[in-house]
Amino acid sequence: MSQTSDSCLDKWMGREALAEAMIPVIGRLYRENNVVTSIHGRSLINKSTMNILKAHRFARRMSNHELLLEETAPLLNALSELELGAAAIDIARLTEKFRAEGNGASLDEYLRAELAEIVGKRGADDRTSTDVVLYGFGRIGRLLARILIEKAGGGHGLRLRAIVVRKGAENDLVKRASLLRRDSVHGSFEGTIRVDEQANTITANGVQVQVIYSDNPATVDYTAYGIKDALVVDNTGRWRDAEGLSQHLQSKGASRVLLTAPGKGDLKNIVHGINHKDIADEDKIVTAASCTTNAITPVLKAINDKFGIIHGHVETVHSFTNDQNLIDNFHKGDRRGRSAALNMVITETGAAKAVAKALPELQGKLTGNAIRVPTPDVSMAILNLNLEKGTTRDEVNDFLREMSLHSDLRKQIDYIDSPDVVSTDFVGSRRAGIVDGLATISNDKNLVLYVWYDNEFGYSCQVVRVMEEMAGVNPPSFPARDVVAPIAVLETAGA
Repeated sequence: MSQTSDSCLDKWMGREALAEAMIPVIGRLYRENNVVTSIHGRSLINKSTMNILKAHRFARRMSNHELLLEETAPLLNALSELELGAAAIDIARLTEKFRAEGNGASLDEYLRAELAEIVGKRGADDRTSTDVVLYGFGRIGRLLARILIEKAGGGHGLRLRAIVVRKGAENDLVKRASLLRRDSVHGSFEGTIRVDEQANTITANGVQVQVIYSDNPATVDYTAYGIKDALVVDNTGRWRDAEGLSQHLQSKGASRVLLTAPGKGDLKNIVHGINHKDIADEDKIVTAASCTTNAITPVLKAINDKFGIIHGHVETVHSFTNDQNLIDNFHKGDRRGRSAALNMVITETGAAKAVAKALPELQGKLTGNAIRVPTPDVSMAILNLNLEKGTTRDEVNDFLREMSLHSDLRKQIDYIDSPDVVSTDFVGSRRAGIVDGLATISNDKNLVLYVWYDNEFGYSCQVVRVMEEMAGVNPPSFPARDVVAPIAVLETAGA
């Protein structure tokens, strides 16, 4: 073995050792201080050594500099000595800020100044907890449960207390737990799940969830289970208007309702990152729009603000859903009765019109259609836009990449320009949409963008963000301000 190979392996093993040492520090910050650490939005909670190494590698896409464990490990150790209160801390962005703005201060001095708001508060959390009920436990319901359990922390913020379903069989509870534990698309649940058939509960990673059987949203007594002022998340799609959804508010212990689908009538359709500030205390019923609307609206806003949109057409290439038939059979909708597993199926989408509910400046400027394809998850929106200002492919890509890094839409927009990515590479993405830079086409005022999105998990993350906004349980986030660096010219293949 050559000296170069020996050196390479030694360096790798050194990085492994640093990552391993970070795990207990990350855990203590989470359990004792309610501090959630991340790297450019990728949570480090309950992650393996390899996950931490990959997250550092991923950071190469985000900056002109490597994110070195030799920098982040000491930073984490310093954080653990500050007796912090509850917060969300992005250690990659914090490292970048220290590198750029430290001005000769020691790491401890800098962190004490930057995090002064929470230093010395040892786990103090000003947030009041909010009880959450999932009404329905299908594809979106189970993913919401996974995310809420992952974010349970010390019990502050959103607390998943119950799910409401119609009883399907005598062993219904065991089957529900099994579907939470195993998922053909998103993999196994990360943690442990116990079932108590006598109490009718599912306990996942210490979070006890009451399973309530009912087919009437107006007659459930949540207070009988110690649940009060609950946010009820209706993911059945059975009711879409204010009249139907208001049935939930007749149940004891329910105070607000969120629909995980586009709403009808005057209900506010919220796309987090775009119009979530429009949610008022008096809004008892809010909707989280559709997965496609959430994927395209942030990108459309960014483009409209920068270049102006005269008109556009949105074509969604969408994975099949449970609404379609597995094999040819009767369906009330056109074409959806044909086998989802064997066909591309042209169908309608209301996403283009729904964009205007969140982004009124695009009212009447968009048309849309959809093609359902034989894949179980991850979809793509093709945005064919006529712009007010001419531009180039490179200018658009550089702009959208910068938006994904340093703008208020960085939780919604991601960017990639790897030559080999395909749909399965985006399973589990927590962003609303991912711009595929290599597919961008620009001809002066004509622009075509390709936006990938995990129509299940990415959308569920957006729903949780709306839930946190409705409940007012967002922890303080650090660093509060970004270092705006020149656009990186590094390899941007996936981690």
